[in-house]
Amino acid sequence: MKPYHLLTAAGLLVTANAFAQHDHAAAPAADTVPKAMCGMDHGDGKKACDMPMDGKGMKHEKGMTPEMMAAHHREMLQDILKGDWRDPKNTARDKYRHPLETLSFFGTSPHSKVIEIWPGGGWYSEIIAPYATKHGSYTGAVNNPATLEKESSKAYYAKQNQTLRDKFAAKPEIYGKAVLLEFDPAKPVFGAPGSADAVLTFRNVHNWRMSKQAEGMFAGFFAALKKGGTLGVVEHRAAKDVADDDRSGYVSEAQVIALATQAGFKLDARSEVNANPNDTKDYPGGVWTLPPTYGQGDKDRAKYQAIGESDRMTLRFVKP
Repeated sequence: MKPYHLLTAAGLLVTANAFAQHDHAAAPAADTVPKAMCGMDHGDGKKACDMPMDGKGMKHEKGMTPEMMAAHHREMLQDILKGDWRDPKNTARDKYRHPLETLSFFGTSPHSKVIEIWPGGGWYSEIIAPYATKHGSYTGAVNNPATLEKESSKAYYAKQNQTLRDKFAAKPEIYGKAVLLEFDPAKPVFGAPGSADAVLTFRNVHNWRMSKQAEGMFAGFFAALKKGGTLGVVEHRAAKDVADDDRSGYVSEAQVIALATQAGFKLDARSEVNANPNDTKDYPGGVWTLPPTYGQGDKDRAKYQAIGESDRMTLRFVKP
């Protein structure tokens, strides 16, 4: 029976036997390859499932060039994207969110110690958690409801966090090594300083700007990362700078870059993999007018469906 782990921002590890009511299959041993990664032939007639681990990485990875390693990791991601644990409603968004290309661009690997900020319902958790925890780690950083002032916010994040806990608990063979870290958004700490290889966040910067917490969040990202670590940001892209009190859900690329560089990061690269030239960014309900939210209900739904999800920047920063 695999225990479920919850970390507080202060670093306290709480172990809750989340599976006590159910008889779940045991998590795979550390020296085996998840079934999602079994299908790959590595050129010598062997499949990934046939290859033992040496405690540091797959034996068949030894001697690979960087190009070969990148291709190998891409194959692993491709298999994970086909995983039957993924919610069909989530896989339907792949054509808009391009997880294979996005995570490859960020340089995420099965050896990475990854912190995902605000994983929400776990769209990316379904992919990153089973990928990174093979040799690295996955931490989902979520708001600690107890630190919030508004009762409505406490209730919202308590429910959202529990939904993610339940998601992880339901499939310990996939998420058994994943950790949730609760933090105070007014004083964000994401674990031990200099401990993470990558901090990733998807479509969240506008929220932190609206709550006046963006500067503190980016400072927290910088503190958590190792020297040379990666900050990966995907965000709804405004056509130009927006006001501090803007409620459209869009932010300009220049504004996100300014937040990161102010925190100490260096812009390493940009990608247009999540761009959408059909997004006119002038909707009555802001970005939430578009799918998957459809904030206007059935009004002009076909029109917004044809546009697709928002135009997004994809930025990679490094900690010098």
